[in-house]
Amino acid sequence: MTAESNLKNAAEALSENEEISVLTAGISMRPMLREHKDIAVIRRTSGRLKRNDVPLYSRPGSEKFILHRILKVTPNGYVIRGDNLFKKEYDIKDENIVGVLRAFYRGGRYIDCEKSRGYKLYVFLNRASYPARYFWRGLIRPTLGKIKRRIIRKNY
Repeated sequence: MTAESNLKNAAEALSENEEISVLTAGISMRPMLREHKDIAVIRRTSGRLKRNDVPLYSRPGSEKFILHRILKVTPNGYVIRGDNLFKKEYDIKDENIVGVLRAFYRGGRYIDCEKSRGYKLYVFLNRASYPARYFWRGLIRPTLGKIKRRIIRKNY
């Protein structure tokens, strides 16, 4: 079973169960969730979600399910982005969301997203460091790479 079909089955399982556990896939939520190493505990949603919740959702017109963090709650939906990404997704609607991250297992340790102070500190630091990470990965690092390639080209 692939990780993608695992998440699709998760959406079906949430229609029958209050809470399920799935193996994570992808790098969009690193460093919090590691690909094929951590287990996410997803619970069925009830009502509107709040800022910093991590919903399991599908994009309109897609069968692929994704776990990303809510940055902003709007009257029409949510603005969402993965912790390891820089592009935001706008207007994700409640009908696209099938569940929300309640907790996860990392290295066998259970981390509750609602009670863990370490998790809340991670969320704060991740959100606060976003401008610096964007500046580094979006502007500085690519520029340094171009300079390095020019220097190497001149030497050979």
